Amino acid sequence: MIDHFGINCADLDASARFYDAVLAELGHRRVMDVGVAIGYGTTSPDFWISGGDAATGPNREVHVGFVAADAGAVRRWFETAVAHGAEVLHEPRLWPEYHERYFGAFVRDPDGNNVEAVCHTGDA
Repeated sequence: MIDHFGINCADLDASARFYDAVLAELGHRRVMDVGVAIGYGTTSPDFWISGGDAATGPNREVHVGFVAADAGAVRRWFETAVAHGAEVLHEPRLWPEYHERYFGAFVRDPDGNNVEAVCHTGDA
């Protein structure tokens, strides 16, 4: 069900030092760093920490990526979310900056969280 999730951090550098150390003790490591976000895992980035604008204020959003079987499921999920009032963050598309077959869509749920449906099979 859960592909990955992320939290926002007021001080990304301090949080990165913390998670670099504590997750190493569990056999995990930093597997991706895109500047404003760092992904941790064993082989893929399953847990993310982020800084920037979303990390400020009393109600910091959470990011959850839900597993989708294929690009068609991502598109259906997106259409259903929008039909139920979700704010569009990113329409369904390939995200090659993550990997060449990463296909996802992002919306904001009624409580302001960033939720995503993602498949790793490309746009087929």
